[in-house]
Amino acid sequence: MTSAQSTQGALQDPPHDPFFRAATAPAFTHELLAGLAAGRYAAVRVPGFLPRQWCEEVLGALKEKAFDSYGTTRIHPPVMRFGVGVSDHMADGGVADSYWKALEGHYAAWEGLGLSFDPFRVCREGLATHWPHGVAVGRRGGREMGDGVAREPNQGFRVHFDDALREYAEDLLDTPLIGQFAFNLYLSVPPSGGETVLWRHRWQPGDEAYRLPDASYGYDEAVVRGTESIELTPEVGEALLIDPRNFHAVRPSHGDRRIALGFAVGISTSGRLLTWA
Repeated sequence: MTSAQSTQGALQDPPHDPFFRAATAPAFTHELLAGLAAGRYAAVRVPGFLPRQWCEEVLGALKEKAFDSYGTTRIHPPVMRFGVGVSDHMADGGVADSYWKALEGHYAAWEGLGLSFDPFRVCREGLATHWPHGVAVGRRGGREMGDGVAREPNQGFRVHFDDALREYAEDLLDTPLIGQFAFNLYLSVPPSGGETVLWRHRWQPGDEAYRLPDASYGYDEAVVRGTESIELTPEVGEALLIDPRNFHAVRPSHGDRRIALGFAVGISTSGRLLTWA
């Protein structure tokens, strides 16, 4: 083999991290959750996590309701949501009192859907089926955090990362966390677009040079240029867990709404899974 052929082969076959991969399984097993926390996987997918008829029930109720947007001074292009997220109530590295007041309306709005089941409880129970330490909604100052939101990022999410350790001056929850996941359950997906893209890259100080000036959360995609990535196309009823400390994005949707239930999941020092939104 000539040196030119060797160089060409190197260009065609870039180095691959065997641990940067998505696992697909019929359930969130203990091995998969522990592997995701340890960095053995980049994502875990469970197709058919929620039966299609249940997805249709939640989706039908949501389509009758008006969605709000996340704060557009922070998230652009706009992302619509039904429910309350703590990220819109940050204040001086902590959580503003407005969050707790907003949660009252959040629970009333979800109860007003008249669903035959609690979708966030079902999702938590599905996560905990094979996890010996259980799952619960996290608490801050003894008060229960929000249980989840429905998100509609039809114009996509820019490249960003989520890390409660870096976003808050002190522990977000009453119990310290040693790991973090992001959970999504897809109710509606577009015929094209809407993919989740994960990059094998976690925040470094130099990344701030790529932070976009018109939004506090997003980065120019050049921040992950040349970085190994995987792209996941969502399916109705599928549940997805990722480690959100890896940079990630959602591509714009084309042809239909992309609506997913979502919440954050932390692994506490006791091993219990704690959720919040």
